[in-house]
Amino acid sequence: MFQWPFGAQKRARRLVVEALYGKIVAAARRPQLYADWHVPDTPLGRFEMLSLHLFLLLHRLRGETGPLQEVAQETTDHFFREVDHSLRELGIGDLGVPKRIKKLARMFYGRLSAYGQAVDAGDEAALAEALRRNIVPDRAVWNEAAALATYMMEANHALAGLGRDAFLAGRLSFPPLPQEE
Repeated sequence: MFQWPFGAQKRARRLVVEALYGKIVAAARRPQLYADWHVPDTPLGRFEMLSLHLFLLLHRLRGETGPLQEVAQETTDHFFREVDHSLRELGIGDLGVPKRIKKLARMFYGRLSAYGQAVDAGDEAALAEALRRNIVPDRAVWNEAAALATYMMEANHALAGLGRDAFLAGRLSFPPLPQEE
């Protein structure tokens, strides 16, 4: 079993979490998501893409124990600290931030459940519908949802092939989008 060396557990995990979260942010900020797949380029649209990529990591780490379980929790905590910071940068005051964080947390955990059920069932159509409902709820049809669902299934498969050591070293990679190939 992997042990963090020389009692430097907290610092080592922080570095791993920052590396993993950096990969999630980079994947969520790819311009093709917004330009080609018409994800709204808004704070909420960016929240959706961060949530989607964090879901992929957490889904892969689900059921892990020890250091990986801690990394998963700390990455989630880091995500919500970043959301808090972003809300404050948008000008939301100290009294409004907790209420909005609570709402965003409910949204996030609802997405984890919906996406997880569809991914576990291998049901791309259900995943595409959940993505449409969450990312562009005001549209009855979002053709790009199918492509995003396919990407998520491919990413889930790719992450399943990564061993524990990769995550503990802060290594995480998402497959390219079709437009990037």
